[in-house]
Amino acid sequence: MSLPQQLRDQSDFDQLPLNIPISATIADIEEIKGFIDYFRFVIEVKTKGESKYLIYRRYREFFNLHQILEARYSSENLAKLGPNTCILPPLPGKIFLGNKKEIAESRIPELNTYMKRLLGLPTWVLLDEALRMFFYQTEQDSEHQPRALRLPQFPMAMFDFRGNSKAELNLKKGEVIFLLRRVNVDWLEGTVNNQTGIFPETFVKIIKPLPESDSEGESGGHTYSCLRCFLLTPSGVDTRDVCVQEDLSIQPSYKDLLSRMRNVFKVDDIALNYRDPDGDLIRILDDEDVQLMIKEGRRQQDKVKRPVNQFPWELHVTTTSDLSVYNTEA
Repeated sequence: MSLPQQLRDQSDFDQLPLNIPISATIADIEEIKGFIDYFRFVIEVKTKGESKYLIYRRYREFFNLHQILEARYSSENLAKLGPNTCILPPLPGKIFLGNKKEIAESRIPELNTYMKRLLGLPTWVLLDEALRMFFYQTEQDSEHQPRALRLPQFPMAMFDFRGNSKAELNLKKGEVIFLLRRVNVDWLEGTVNNQTGIFPETFVKIIKPLPESDSEGESGGHTYSCLRCFLLTPSGVDTRDVCVQEDLSIQPSYKDLLSRMRNVFKVDDIALNYRDPDGDLIRILDDEDVQLMIKEGRRQQDKVKRPVNQFPWELHVTTTSDLSVYNTEA
């Protein structure tokens, strides 16, 4: 890069707002027992103004952000970039089968590298609204307290690493390193096999021993919201309260609701429904129908007394046959 270009880039960076994120590192993963159980990443964000905060993001949020940025800035001809195009870093692909925790753990180094390269793009990309909102600490982020962040003393190598100089450690996958200090944003210094040297943080994960007092039933445990569900059959009604680690304001997807109800009632051939104000069952077929059900439930919530931790909408589960036999007040 030429000196004039470097000066222009530095000038552009100097003019960025202080709340622009400049680095982000995954500090931990958390399991969320929602309508579908999943893991999300606990991310420490540092801004240009030196402030630090935590955000919580799922892989699907990384994926959605990447699609938006690709649509806005990717060029079909990488050899000839336009004034508003750039080369985006590759995002780790979706994994459909496997242990969810292991998948989340394995993605940490790749997503750390992705975020590092993403925040190293031209300054005009850093001002993109979608990117800024991804790294923005929402009210929900700020109110959430991580149960226990990973302890940074004992990183474990996720990949083999061969040092390029005497100052760099050689690591083998699975080796546990004793951490001495942080050298800079990207490099750590530690000891392994009686050798001391530096190594890139993206090649290791951090081991977190859980404190003995850290259990679900204690004061530091999670809070749950409950959904009242009814399985309607010719022989009667089976009522269940399904408790999930989600906020009452969440709008789950149709796919997640259907999967959860199949698991709850142990029946595959089912359909999801809700009751309208007249007591008739309305079939749910997609995410838009889920949104309509939730809106209707919220409109009626002042008329129906429910526990404070119960969703203002209810699910009525039937078989996929005709609904007419069930279209009476429950």
